[in-house]
Amino acid sequence: MAFFRSVATAAATTTAVAAFAFSSLVSNSSSTSPQTKPYNFSFFSSQSLSLVSPNRLPLVKNFTNPPSALHMDAPTSNHQDDQVLPELLTEYMVDMKCEGCVNAVKNKLQTVNGVKNVEVDLSNQVVRILGCSPVKTMTEALEQTGRKARLIGQGVPDEFLVTAAVAEFKGPDIFGVVRFAQVNMELARIEASFNGLSLGKHGWSINEFGDLTKGAASTGKVYNPTSIAAKEPLGDLRTLEVDDKGEAFFSGVKENLRVADLIGRSIVVYGSEDKSDSGITAAVIARSAGVGENYKKICSCDGTTIWESSNNDFVTSKV
Repeated sequence: MAFFRSVATAAATTTAVAAFAFSSLVSNSSSTSPQTKPYNFSFFSSQSLSLVSPNRLPLVKNFTNPPSALHMDAPTSNHQDDQVLPELLTEYMVDMKCEGCVNAVKNKLQTVNGVKNVEVDLSNQVVRILGCSPVKTMTEALEQTGRKARLIGQGVPDEFLVTAAVAEFKGPDIFGVVRFAQVNMELARIEASFNGLSLGKHGWSINEFGDLTKGAASTGKVYNPTSIAAKEPLGDLRTLEVDDKGEAFFSGVKENLRVADLIGRSIVVYGSEDKSDSGITAAVIARSAGVGENYKKICSCDGTTIWESSNNDFVTSKV
């Protein structure tokens, strides 16, 4: 009987310890932010890269505290680069021919605020950048090395069916590009660049439809899924601040936004802060390449290079 009493006492003690550990875990979880935690990525050495598919960058996921989010009504300009964005992996195709080119690109990018790590694949002319720097800042840094660069992918590899989307405004008066990247299931990163707008504040939004038969007037209402309860529509992106050159830049995040749900909808820019009018321009949101999805080469049979193709497609775009 003494033996059974000892076993029973030990079992009770183990149960109590387990219950305390579980209650502590629940308590700690409830005290943290309800926002899903994003990932930090660790880059492998170039030796380990050769052990995996050349079209995918291997990444290690470590759960950390989520980065601070930018408020959507604070548009970023050239003088507000100190605001922190969530980390993403961004891929560029860069015109590089030798190790000297590689070193020049790496050295320049490593001076950019927010760049955490840089990997260069010279054989594919691909540069992979991990960090929180805006696309505009990284693009300008690459161009300052005297080399042509084109953004080919951005997002979180292998985590979502659709990680990135883009809307392009191709004139004739207003030009620009808006990029979306899924950071985690509760957060999307948004970057935008416009030129050709009038000085002052302009409202902008994600609208229900991608129907441009009547321009912005046929895009429907501001996107607002019924499952999201909020004071304002989920697709309300608030305002852009346009300078005296007609340019506006934005870098920020939006909670509860799923990039996959935006494909086929539209971005609308309004003539003022008032979104009750039909808007002055619109562009359809299309799926964009995620990380490791866009290593295609331009066929040389017609003499066109990827750099000439890039210039034709984005001749007036700022990013």
